[in-house]
Amino acid sequence: MMRIPTFPSRLFVAVMAATLFIAACDRERPAPAQPQPQPPAVQTPPPAPVVVELKDVIEQDPRFIVGITYPPGLAARYPGLAEAMRTYSDTARATLEQALAKIDPARQVGPYDLTLTYTLLADTSEMVAVSAGGAVFTGGAHAEPLVARFVWLPRENRLLTASALVPDPKGWGPISDYVREQLHAELSQRIDSDELPPAERAQLMRTSGKMIDQGTKPSAEAFAMFEPVLAPEGGKLVGLKFVFPPYQVGPYVDGERTVEVPTSVLRPHLSPEYAPMFVDAPAMRADPAAAPSPTMP
Repeated sequence: MMRIPTFPSRLFVAVMAATLFIAACDRERPAPAQPQPQPPAVQTPPPAPVVVELKDVIEQDPRFIVGITYPPGLAARYPGLAEAMRTYSDTARATLEQALAKIDPARQVGPYDLTLTYTLLADTSEMVAVSAGGAVFTGGAHAEPLVARFVWLPRENRLLTASALVPDPKGWGPISDYVREQLHAELSQRIDSDELPPAERAQLMRTSGKMIDQGTKPSAEAFAMFEPVLAPEGGKLVGLKFVFPPYQVGPYVDGERTVEVPTSVLRPHLSPEYAPMFVDAPAMRADPAAAPSPTMP
């Protein structure tokens, strides 16, 4: 019988052709690129601390007199605090400059003046406090008082505000009540010492008492200025002294008013973050010299 030669099927031929094509592509495909080593990250140095200069100012010409003094060495230690103080000085200076710009050259006026003194009140590891006091005179019956307090937290590098100290607005209610009681008591004692006629006394009590109530509304804004009352030892606070400039709780002639609020009143309303800075005032010790001598038999 004659044998018929066999030939590969069409499917077999197609498969073989595809296999040869893929193999040829693999030989021509370039090897995957190896990851290149990255250069070491460049360490960016921290920004240099801002240098704030606080230089005493003494200026004088026929139109004005300026005198500004700062505590020495404070700017180098606390640049942020120094910047806040300088901003306050610049604002006061701007008030003077605006008044000078309005002076009629043809009209002679007495010299305007700006006096401002900064005083270091406290300097501990937890808190630095500075007071600012002075006045700017630009004409009129009297000068405009300059009253400010700066309480700096070195560890946080920022100013401590009344709203941060007592974060719940309701907390200002008891504090306001305490301050009002003290101010009303002082007012009554002062008026009694003047021995005024009854009608005049009653009128003064009404008008001054109204100013006290309006200036001590239970809000952080009314108690924005304060300074620490330090314990005799340890650098902790036994209270705060709230500061009220002229016109806030009394007429201009009363000047700056202050009220000390002890820790016992403040503690229930203090932020948990700042409550550890406060301690109760130490109990007053009796003076042995004032004690009665024992009775001799």
